[in-house]
Amino acid sequence: MTAPHHVPGVHSVIGVDAGTASLREADHLVHRLTDGLGLPEGTVACTHLIRTAERRGTTVSFALPDAAAAREAWQRLTELADPDPDVGAVLGELTHGSAASASTAVPGAAEHARLSGGRAVLYPGADRLTGTVALAELLATTAIERVVVVGAPFADGPDPETPVLTRDHVRPEWREGRLTLALVPAAGGTLAPFEVPNPTPCCADHG
Repeated sequence: MTAPHHVPGVHSVIGVDAGTASLREADHLVHRLTDGLGLPEGTVACTHLIRTAERRGTTVSFALPDAAAAREAWQRLTELADPDPDVGAVLGELTHGSAASASTAVPGAAEHARLSGGRAVLYPGADRLTGTVALAELLATTAIERVVVVGAPFADGPDPETPVLTRDHVRPEWREGRLTLALVPAAGGTLAPFEVPNPTPCCADHG
């Protein structure tokens, strides 16, 4: 995209722990909450691995465009009908639901706010990444700011016209403040995302 996507800070990032164990489950949770809360365009949603003595699995975080949008989304989240008693959420100093789950949601929300970690499932331009796209188009039309090619370093980076086989599953990560996509060489001189859909692209009905 023409300008990098930057998140204002912790007061715009909602963290949620709903007990998801796998990345696929977390992806589904991201889409379910995005639809259920009516999150605005420009929201970035990430998954985060949790490895503690009490909890091994994934949490999710939602970076809203600004603090006002985050407060509106938080209000809708707290008003959801029949909330799961094991679900916890956090927004800055605010917590909701299970205290234990809200606590485990904090690290993911914090690293997302710092742009230091998080695997992005929802981000500006993600819906454009279907089929095969040129690398230059991927960088120009989405929030992804940088690519790295695993196992095949390029002195000047890959050719911008290199086709990228998206497999309809593109999950960049926050690294040092930049949304970064890991790619691997694929057949015919193409590139493909390092992360492979498992077992098939998640939430195909979400585009």
